[in-house]
Amino acid sequence: MPMHAPTLAQWVGNPAEFLTTYWNERPGVFHPDGGGHSSFTLADLDAALSTGFFREPYVEMWDGDKLPARKFTTPRTVARSTPAGFADIRRIQELLDKGATLLLRCVDQWHVPTRALLASLATELGRQVEAFFFVTPAGRQGLPLHRDDADVLVVQVAGGKTWHIHEGPADGNWHAGRVTDQDGPRPAEILRTTLRPGDVLYVPRGFAHLATGDQGLSAHLSLTVREAGTADLTDTLRSLLTEELSLAERPSGEEALLATATRLLAHAAERLATVAPADLLDRARARGRATMPPAPGTASFTELAAHWPTAPETGPAAEPGRLTGTP
Repeated sequence: MPMHAPTLAQWVGNPAEFLTTYWNERPGVFHPDGGGHSSFTLADLDAALSTGFFREPYVEMWDGDKLPARKFTTPRTVARSTPAGFADIRRIQELLDKGATLLLRCVDQWHVPTRALLASLATELGRQVEAFFFVTPAGRQGLPLHRDDADVLVVQVAGGKTWHIHEGPADGNWHAGRVTDQDGPRPAEILRTTLRPGDVLYVPRGFAHLATGDQGLSAHLSLTVREAGTADLTDTLRSLLTEELSLAERPSGEEALLATATRLLAHAAERLATVAPADLLDRARARGRATMPPAPGTASFTELAAHWPTAPETGPAAEPGRLTGTP
């Protein structure tokens, strides 16, 4: 990964030191000059909820376990139908008052500044990146002790939160999610820290952790950096071996089937001879980045209206309102 990473530097200060000392190896707390940048704030949360469009699965609430959506959402009447799952601000606030945690998923999919920020970070790290926003009352735990299948950068936005970071997995045979007694002895705690607004915490992939609100209403932005796993490598290899190969979908008869199998094996052998392990890994990571939402378009409806012809154009080349760079 590049040591010159200005986006990453907003949270860890010196990217070169971070990547050589902390990345994949150990957790760390950072206090960047001016505080860690957050593209999403409590004001943005207010704006999202007040639109009336916000709904599950982008919004969740937790109180030890994930709460049923009916407890914090409501149906709406739209064009004589009644879709459910719209965020209900009143119910959400009532649950927060009782100690529940609010979780906003995939912020980068619906918040343009966060999408742009994560696109830059993904380019620097060569990995898929997602964003989540948590709001937790003081004295209450958000999610239970769990492991994430991602490296996580936590940016404290408001209030305070105390984090307990435990050991990472001993080998590659671990699962993401809650750490239970069935997983064996509880992993040892290796770091305990309380974050204040502007502080940044790094949690390596697979390191178990939990957090408790410490002061006021705690809010933080989590940037999750996804890494390829064995399943991703397998899927990428399968795609690579059949890439640029056109075969009949249902060859009929023994001779046709054998001919198809022969072509498939020859093509796979040819592709395998040209790909190195590092190439396969790069391709798997690129497939992950390709799932991220596209960068915001350069055109807007305001610009579209300003350039729209005042009178209808005629002729086969006429494309009213088409702007260069419009997605």
